[in-house]
Amino acid sequence: MKFFSSHTDQRTDAELLEAFQESHDSQLIGQLFNRYVHLVYGLCLKYLKNREEAQDSVMEIFESLPSKLSTHQVKHFKSWLYMVSKNHCLMQLRKSSHQEKMNGAFMENEVMMHPIEEEQPIDDDLGALEKCLQQLRAEQQQCVRLFYLKEHSYEEVSKMTSFALKKVKSYIQNGKRNLKICLEKSHVSQ
Repeated sequence: MKFFSSHTDQRTDAELLEAFQESHDSQLIGQLFNRYVHLVYGLCLKYLKNREEAQDSVMEIFESLPSKLSTHQVKHFKSWLYMVSKNHCLMQLRKSSHQEKMNGAFMENEVMMHPIEEEQPIDDDLGALEKCLQQLRAEQQQCVRLFYLKEHSYEEVSKMTSFALKKVKSYIQNGKRNLKICLEKSHVSQ
């Protein structure tokens, strides 16, 4: 399977998104996705480290776009698509890791699969992320969870929390910075 991008439509990303919002024509999403499919594939390959799984994930991400774009207010498609793709890959890794644990193979072979010299397993990263999330101020934690994990827009987070839009952006930005600091500390201590 080859993933390549070609710009057959000269409209901007924002114009294609607006046209999709009005018409719900999935071909518009196809044109938009086609511009970045090579980047999505590269990201999936980086995370999943398996061509077939990466190709499957690219298709799953593409298939999920019409419903996601119907419920999300997207201003910058490329960066939004990056986050959607990254979250999809992390969920795939979490599912496969969970299945391995359930089969017992992961626990029996953990030392052999992850020698001390190698990077920490993703479960450690996810555990550290959850621990750091819980250390954030309540407002930051709520906004970060809604924005990054539930994939709501700034406006949706503002409505759901009844925080002013500027406050939401501030809580997310400060929460993200505090998460980064916390995660760096947790990796240093490991």
